[in-house]
Amino acid sequence: MSQSRRKFLIKAGIGTGLLFGTAYCLPIRRKIAGMVNTAESPYLGPTNDPKIWFEVTPDNQIIFHSPKMEMGQGVFTGLAQIAADELEVGVEQIKVVHASTGSGNIDKFATGGSTSINSLWKPLRELAATMRMMLINAAADQLGVAASGLSTLNGVISGAGKSITYGEVAAAVTDWEIPDTPELKDPKTYKFIGKPTPRVDLMDKVTGAPIYGMDAEMPGMLFGSVARPEGLDSKFTGVDTSVAEGMPGVVKVIVEDDFVGVVADSFVNAEKAKEKLNVNWEINRKWDDFDVEAAIKVGQGKPIEIQKEGNAKKLLKDGEEGIIQSEYFSPIGAHAQIEPNGCLAYVEDDKVTLRMSTQVAEITRKEVASRLGFSKDEVILEPTFLGGGFGRRLHTPNAIQAAVMSKAVGKPVKCFFSRKEEFQNDTFRPPTHNVLKGKLTADGKIEALSHDISSGDVMYGSPLVPGILQKVIGADLGAWRGGMIQYHGIPNYRAVSWRVKLPFATSWWRSLGLLANTFAVESFMDELAEAAGKDPVSFRLDHLSETKADVRLAKVIAKAAEVADYQNEPFGPTDESGNYDRAMGFACSTDVNTPCAHVAEVSIVDGEIKVHKVTCVMDPGLVINPDQVRAQCEGSIIMGMSAVLYEKMTVEDNALYPVIYGAYEMALMKDAPKEIDVVLLENDDNPGGVGEPPMGPIGAAIANAVYRLTKKRVRRIPLRVS
Repeated sequence: MSQSRRKFLIKAGIGTGLLFGTAYCLPIRRKIAGMVNTAESPYLGPTNDPKIWFEVTPDNQIIFHSPKMEMGQGVFTGLAQIAADELEVGVEQIKVVHASTGSGNIDKFATGGSTSINSLWKPLRELAATMRMMLINAAADQLGVAASGLSTLNGVISGAGKSITYGEVAAAVTDWEIPDTPELKDPKTYKFIGKPTPRVDLMDKVTGAPIYGMDAEMPGMLFGSVARPEGLDSKFTGVDTSVAEGMPGVVKVIVEDDFVGVVADSFVNAEKAKEKLNVNWEINRKWDDFDVEAAIKVGQGKPIEIQKEGNAKKLLKDGEEGIIQSEYFSPIGAHAQIEPNGCLAYVEDDKVTLRMSTQVAEITRKEVASRLGFSKDEVILEPTFLGGGFGRRLHTPNAIQAAVMSKAVGKPVKCFFSRKEEFQNDTFRPPTHNVLKGKLTADGKIEALSHDISSGDVMYGSPLVPGILQKVIGADLGAWRGGMIQYHGIPNYRAVSWRVKLPFATSWWRSLGLLANTFAVESFMDELAEAAGKDPVSFRLDHLSETKADVRLAKVIAKAAEVADYQNEPFGPTDESGNYDRAMGFACSTDVNTPCAHVAEVSIVDGEIKVHKVTCVMDPGLVINPDQVRAQCEGSIIMGMSAVLYEKMTVEDNALYPVIYGAYEMALMKDAPKEIDVVLLENDDNPGGVGEPPMGPIGAAIANAVYRLTKKRVRRIPLRVS
């Protein structure tokens, strides 16, 4: 988001909303919602000092202190490519590490939302170019020549018959001068941007170097374990610690107002002692699956109109003729990342050191500082690689518990969730209920379309989002992601968000509401296309406008149909009944300004849905590393497939289940498509989001293919045909 747009949102929108109240600010509220829906998050960290970003070593290497976290998405490599082109070094000369908060290079936002490359695209090039100029100016002084006569190549500065490496220059500098940012290079001269490049973190991961939060160690560290509730809607009210205190290896039992934890000489001893705690949990109400689904239905809570064009509400009023209506459901989804949450904390007299996997280093250190009474500058968070993130680590208050226990015993304490605790105390993908209504004209065009989205919280209560912004919009920005109508050629459309408060924590999950909402909208688009007697691809194209976003989406739609050789009827060999055994399904969406379309080729084998091939066409704007972008598409598609075909948490007897892998079904290697064909278009000069957009269309693409095979519309995730 540009600074001017950001100022408008905060000052004008929020100010007006608070001044005039809900009844008078609906257009402003919708305006803000629309801006947020298409906004590109700016980088909110320091960008005025290259020295805290780049460290030049004597052996002529560059250590790049990245404020963005590497959690498998390949961001270290993409950022290294961007920096290398402006620094005039090879990518192999750059070592990327996570920036400790003690370095001063702190991202005040987070690593998430598909924003890492996009938000750093301009500031990182400017920082690298300025660092190169700093080295040139220092070399000019050391060589006794004019800076204008010097050139750089592969970390060597040459001119007037002399040369010197970056490492030699830096070793002799004690006081750097930071010049104005020089002119950036012409993109046509880039050596690395836009080219396939091996991952810079590959060697560490292949050799198993100790780089994840669970690998973190400190001399003399102890192990902590925290009692966590198994039941929903539970509050800690007290504990009998007498038995646990006498267990082998126990150093101390720590009782706070909001938690109780055990510190012991080993993880096993800490866990065994925790099991002997007699914890009192006050249960507000008991829940099961039926209660959750009843709570999530559209109509519960307060409706907030987030999008409006024309008068869809009047045209789709109950009782009107010709209305087509469908409803869709998605379940509770776990993050199920490989590495559970945890932290290694050491509280000393004058500082706190944290080593952990987190997507929000700045927020975490602030929370720990506040709890312990330290200044935030006295809390040093040293991020590690993440063993999976997907939004699970966009809030890591578990660091507080580790720090409190460390302070109590005066030694480092390492405290991690068990697998069962991770499943039962996740910040889940919320369940959803979507209701869509449509009305066609006599010639088969959409006259009106509405979408009601009911969901548990995603961003409400998150420290990532200003509370005042949440209040002004009234609806959950994350819950309706992907839920706005993207076909701006429709004359009348409307989207309404319903917020539901659930008895378990729901929050950010990869792509937020995009997966469930696109499943509903794009399945319904196929329903409308069939009712109109139209091909689903041309039907979608017929309802796009001439806006830039719609034009980019149209190109993606057309290209996907072309590359996949899309067929609207079943095809392939026939089964025993003479029915064709394969069909294609089409779906598309735009997320973080990146349009994407999928064609899924599907069959049904022994009553199970099998995805054979997915064609993915995406326009992420300028592509930094095409291999990595394709890998992101592949991973996103398979994760989305796993969610729509297998994954589901259930509520039984006031507890969440399953609590272990296996019982929690996920896609296995055998379930992956044999072919994922990724085609990248580049219809923008800047890189856009990549990690989440391919999640959007996959559920609807599969469901639309299943309908073509069975003539039965599946409207509930996980998709089942029997």
